[in-house]
Amino acid sequence: MKFNTIHQGDVLDVLRSWPDELVNCVVTSPPYWGLRDYGVAGQIGLEKTIEEYVAKMVEVFREVRRVLRRDGTIWINLGDSYWNGGGEKRDGGHDFVDGGKIKLEAAKGSLLQRKSITMLGLKPKDMAGMPWRVTFALQTDGWYLRSDIIWSKPNPMPESVTDRPTKSHEYLFLLSKSERYFYDAAAIKEPAIYFDDDRAGRDREDHKSMPTGQRNGIRPLYKDARSYDDKHSDKQRGHGRRHAGFNDRWDQMGKSDQCSGMRNKRSVWTVATSPFHEAHFATFPEKLIEPCILAGCPRGGAVLDPFMGAGTTGLVAVKHGRQYLGIELNPEYVKMAERRIHNQAGLLVGMT
Repeated sequence: MKFNTIHQGDVLDVLRSWPDELVNCVVTSPPYWGLRDYGVAGQIGLEKTIEEYVAKMVEVFREVRRVLRRDGTIWINLGDSYWNGGGEKRDGGHDFVDGGKIKLEAAKGSLLQRKSITMLGLKPKDMAGMPWRVTFALQTDGWYLRSDIIWSKPNPMPESVTDRPTKSHEYLFLLSKSERYFYDAAAIKEPAIYFDDDRAGRDREDHKSMPTGQRNGIRPLYKDARSYDDKHSDKQRGHGRRHAGFNDRWDQMGKSDQCSGMRNKRSVWTVATSPFHEAHFATFPEKLIEPCILAGCPRGGAVLDPFMGAGTTGLVAVKHGRQYLGIELNPEYVKMAERRIHNQAGLLVGMT
C-alpha cells in the first residue's frame, strides 16, 4: 500500500479493497446530514431519514475498524443541524441549519430544501443531535467511546436567533477499537495554569489581604524536582479524608509532573475556525487535529481520513512526521487537497 496518497472513489468501495490493520489512527469529519447536495453520485448526507444516515455511518466505520490497527483510535468531528420543518425557510433560508461550522461542504453544492426528507421524531426547531446519535450507534456496534471533546470556537458563525444561545462549539469524539490502545498523553500536555498579568496581579493582591493560615489560593511552582521534597508533597496532599481521591491521584504522579507546571490535556479545546483561500471556506483547523494526531499516532505511523475534503488531516500528519491515507469522492476536492498539501508541506501527493 502506498501511503501519502489520496484515493478518489466511494468510501466503502475503497476501504473494502484495503488489507486489515493498515493504519494507526483515523481523524475525520464526515459530511453533514441533509445540509447540501454536491451533485456527486454516491455521496453521503442525502439519506431521507436520521436512521438511514446513522446506519450508513455505522457501515462506513465498521470497515474503518477493520483497516485500523488493534491498538488504534478514531477521532470524529460531526456537525449538527436544526430542523425547521415543512419546507419553512428560517435561520439561513434552508430547512437544515448548520450548527455553526463552515466546512468544505459549505463551499460547493446547493443547499437542500427538500420536503421529502423525513424527520422521524423531530419537531420544528428541534436540534437533530446527530453527533451523539452517530456516536452512540458506533458504541453499540463495538467501538469504545473514550471521550467527548468540546471544540470551543472563539469566532463562531453569527446566527439570527433570539430564543437560544448562538452555537459556538462542536463535538470531537475519541473512540478506540480495543480496551487498550495507543495514546501518547505526554505529547499533548498543556500548561497547568492559565492567567494573564492582570489576573495574576489581582490574585497576588487578594492573597496579601488574606489572614495568615487562609492563603491557600496560590501554590508555588518549583523549577525542578530537586527543590521539591516530601514536606511539600505532604502539604499538597494534606486535605483530610474528603479529598482522599485527590490524595491518591497526587501520590500516583511523579515528582516531575507535580512540579513541572504541565497537566493532562483537558476536554475543552479552544480553536478558531480558519479560512482556506482557494475555496473561500473555513476548513478543519490544523490546531484542532494536531492533538489527535500527536496523541493517537506514533511518529512514522499512518493516519487515515476517509472523508479527506481539503486535506487538512494529511497536511498535519506530514508536518508532524506521520504518513497518511485519504479517501475522497469528489475529484475536484482531491485535486484541491493535493495542491494544498504539496504547496504547504512540500509533498507531491499521488492520485489513484
